[in-house]
This record gives sequence, C-alpha cells and structure tokens, in this order.
Amino acid sequence: MPSPARSALAHIAFSDLVVLLRGIFERHGTSAEVAAVLATNCASAQRDGAHSHGVFRMPGYVSTLASGWVDGRAVPVVEDVASGYVRVDARNGFAQPALAAARGLLLEKARSAGIAVLAIHNSHHFAALWPDVEPFAEEGLIALSVVNSMTCVVPHGARRPLFGTNPIAFAAPCAASAPIVFDMATSAMAHGDVQIAARAGETLPPGMGVDSQGLATQDPNAILNGGALLPFGGHKGSALSMMVELLAAALTGGNFSFEFDWDQHPGAKTPWTGQLIIVIDPRKSGGESFARRAQTLVAHMHEVGLSRMPGERRYREREHSALHGVAIAEQELAQLRAMTGD
Repeated sequence: MPSPARSALAHIAFSDLVVLLRGIFERHGTSAEVAAVLATNCASAQRDGAHSHGVFRMPGYVSTLASGWVDGRAVPVVEDVASGYVRVDARNGFAQPALAAARGLLLEKARSAGIAVLAIHNSHHFAALWPDVEPFAEEGLIALSVVNSMTCVVPHGARRPLFGTNPIAFAAPCAASAPIVFDMATSAMAHGDVQIAARAGETLPPGMGVDSQGLATQDPNAILNGGALLPFGGHKGSALSMMVELLAAALTGGNFSFEFDWDQHPGAKTPWTGQLIIVIDPRKSGGESFARRAQTLVAHMHEVGLSRMPGERRYREREHSALHGVAIAEQELAQLRAMTGD
C-alpha cells in the first residue's frame, strides 16, 4: 500500500473501520474473538496517525495467516504462577489476544501486590505497542512493556544483524490530562517506517542503517534487501535492545529474534517471539498522588521550553479523527474492502 501522503485521502468513522478490519481478519482465518482484538488495535494506530502500524499492516497480516505461520484461532492458556506473576502461552497465536485473556488476572494481582508481571510466550506481535499499555494508565496504573521482533538490527560494534527493532512502551497516569505514553523502537527507525519510505521513494536521514555490505546507506530499499537497521544512540540503544531480548524472550520463554525460521512459510511477516508487561499500582507508594506528581513534572518540562510531550501528537490525531473520521488513502481503503472478499 502507498503512503497516505502520496494519495488522496478518504475518511471513515473509527467504529466503521474496526468493523471493516474485523471482517478482513475473520475472512482470512481468525476467530471472531481474535479479529475483534486485532482490528481494534490496528484501527487505533491508524486513528492516532501511527501509519506504520495501522492499515499498512493489513496485507502482512493476511499473507501471514495464509502462510500458516500463525494460528489465527489460537486460544491462549493463562497460568497463575505466583502472587505477582502471570504466564500465558499464546499457542502460536497473536500476543494481543493473550494479553486480553490475562488482563483481568493481571489487574487483580497488580492491585493486590502493588506490582505484577505478565510473561507471554509462543506469540506473534505485529502492531504498535502503546495500545497494550495505555489502558492501564487510564485506570491509574503504571505499565511498561517490551517485545522483541525478527532479526534486522546490527548491534553496536558488530558486523551482522542479530536483534530486532525491539520496542519499549511506557504509560503512566497524569492528573488533569491524558496519560503520559511513549512507544519507541530501540532501532534508529521503526522497520515499518523504512518500508513506507521505500514505497514512497524517499531517502532516509543519515545513521538509520546499512546495506548488504555493511556500508552506511540512506536508501530504504538497501536496508530492506539484505541490509539492516542500526540501533538508536549507538551503544546505548544497543544495550536497551539486548535488555529487550532478555526480558521479552529469555525471561518469558519466547524465541530470541534470531531463533525462528519462517522460510517454509512464504508470506509470513509476524515475528514469533515473546512479550513482557509490568504493571504497578502507584497508590501503594503512599504520599502525594503519583498522578499529581506526574503533572508537576510535566508542568516543569513545559516551563523549560518543551513544546510537545511524548505521545501528544497521537492524542491530537485522535481528536482530529473523532471529529472528521480516520484518514486513509483512498487506494488503501479500496484494497481493504477488496480483502473482505465481498
């Protein structure tokens, strides 16, 4: 699909977009329950302007389901491990339905113990990470999540790719405002953004990646075809990416980014890895409300000249979409409707 910036835009109500995407998922092999979760996640990313994780992902979902690489009807198995620990086997399904299945127990443990961990393995995550944590902050909790992906990033100082883009997402309540939420890849650029740039014929900024010979390149096609991304911030981003591998794969029992092989499944796009979510109830700390303390910090950040908080652009896009509908390139919308098979 082309970049929305390169095509005339259509606008569709968020609820209608969710229904459309649900139909596509069910048409291509997921259960109704899985379709509902994935459609809401994908539509939310499109609504909030996160185009690299919005409807841009739908052909990848469809080809992956057709390849047999992922089980779109998997029923997650939730295991109560300890007072502050929940483990889920996603059964070779998507991670978001596994989170949905365990969410109630995770909340109960976080409220009771003050902190709880959810370890998901045998799972596929092909979406933005912030939708996994933002709902916890809306309930007054702090949430941190990490997920590893497929090998496409060269560790700092290395010669070949090993890590995934390995994002980190964080969400926290803030008094008198929307939650503070950020979602960042530990690579210099998200893999989906590289794909969008390639389709749009754009050149990348310096320092994003290397070609198949390990030479610096600004050509997104060279990165995608035998090249690799670099970590952001050199050794610092590389260390964080390593941390994500350890938390999302080693701790959960998921695959490292280099431990799966989808060569026998042409069309497969989803990393078969793991995810860790940590939820904290700040009310257990006592003292002044955490949300008010967060508000104080934000106020001082603005006082020293910060013009935009992390996640603020998404909230603006969300408000705009509520008023005018979710923006989608007309060609993308036509392709989505064709995917329903009607």
